[in-house]
Amino acid sequence: MNFELTEDQRAFQQTARDFAEQEMAPQAADWDADKTFPEDVLRRGAALGFAGIYVSDDVGGSGLKRLDAALIFEELSAGCTSTAAYISIHNMAAWMIDRFGGDTVRQKFLPGLCSMDLFASYCLTEPGSGSDAAALRTRAVRDGDHYVLNGTKAFISGGGRSDVYVTMVRTGDDGSGGVTCLAVEAGTPGLSFGAQERKLGWNSQPTSMVIFEDCRVPVANRVGDEGEGFKIAMMGLDGGRINIGACSIGGARACLTAARSYVQDRRQFGRAIADFQATQFKLADMATELEAARLMIRQAAAKLDAGDPEATMYCAMGKRFATDAGFEICNQALQLHGGYGYLQDYPVERYLRDTRVHQILEGTNEIMRVIIARRLLSEPSTL
Repeated sequence: MNFELTEDQRAFQQTARDFAEQEMAPQAADWDADKTFPEDVLRRGAALGFAGIYVSDDVGGSGLKRLDAALIFEELSAGCTSTAAYISIHNMAAWMIDRFGGDTVRQKFLPGLCSMDLFASYCLTEPGSGSDAAALRTRAVRDGDHYVLNGTKAFISGGGRSDVYVTMVRTGDDGSGGVTCLAVEAGTPGLSFGAQERKLGWNSQPTSMVIFEDCRVPVANRVGDEGEGFKIAMMGLDGGRINIGACSIGGARACLTAARSYVQDRRQFGRAIADFQATQFKLADMATELEAARLMIRQAAAKLDAGDPEATMYCAMGKRFATDAGFEICNQALQLHGGYGYLQDYPVERYLRDTRVHQILEGTNEIMRVIIARRLLSEPSTL
């Protein structure tokens, strides 16, 4: 058990930190206020390898591990949580194509995705199937060399802007075994989008419904075999949960740093509020929760990298703990700022808004508890 990072890990961790501090943090407030999707900055991040972190290098990916990705997303999220979260989703979609796609579909999409000449979205959730993902109703009917898609996906990051929509559709019977994965290209006839959603946070990425109306998608764009879609989706979500947990840690770390600085400068009753034990205890608890979350996420990532049979449970544990702790740390940082924390002149309210949704997406934290409890009550349990 070695908690030290390798020299290579420290190097790309620093690269991500520099990029976040120089390219993301100075513009994050404007992106949030103006609802700007920062395409040029995203592409500069892709040039550093952030768009295909664990995609194979033969198609332009970085070929790194899930633990490496967790280090990178913590750093990026400290700069702009909303934008880092989109990069996480883009990576998840690219990995699905790389891991399960044949050579034709890999070569067609992945070079562009790894450079972010193409942007990707992941389409699983529907208006009628959120936590019950296996109940999805979007149907794809085979018609010669094409599938004809009809249905609607909801809450899709990148909706209306992405170039590739990695989409879970029903090609067979009800249940998880009837789901297939297709890569749908922007501009395909029958593909349209709902209005942009008005959101609490995550304003630097577009979000909309994705609508399929007799949308014809080539069979050659299938990712994996028919009936493998649900397995692909769940395996993708294991990594997605690590990434979004790391994004919560990055946002929380930024808030802890801001709070520590603020309480040392802010004076009440004749002294800095950092001198009060109540403030010190709060900071101590925030730092402890942050470090515990970081350790859980990195352990889950290491288990996923190692192919541990319990990796799914550990990913659920890490996601549940890190996203709950991350939001609470942001909330406590806002409290330490008092009324100033509620103002947009200070960044903590934006981090709070951006991290709140992490407790919902990639599987709600209630579903994380279901996954954990189901494994605990199975035989044999390893805990």
